[in-house]
Amino acid sequence: MTFQEYYRHYLSLHQNKHCRRLHFIGQWVTMFFISYCLMNNLLLLVFAPFVIYPFAWTGHFVFEKNKPAAFSKPLWAKACDWVMFKDILIGNIKW
Repeated sequence: MTFQEYYRHYLSLHQNKHCRRLHFIGQWVTMFFISYCLMNNLLLLVFAPFVIYPFAWTGHFVFEKNKPAAFSKPLWAKACDWVMFKDILIGNIKW
């Protein structure tokens, strides 16, 4: 499976707008967290990959009623989080 194929699968798990919105907000919070760490405490950066999970998993369990992609391919799912964030920002995916 290619990354593009996986991204299509990933998007199929994110059809609910509330789930997508929670992911989008979680990515912003992640960026703020990384900024804070860079200015104040570099050791906290180890937690940066996990900041989005409370947002994303709430979206999956409450709105989508499915299992997060991070359970099967965590690194690809993390990359897809950022690709979806970019696609929402540029208008390819509805907010």
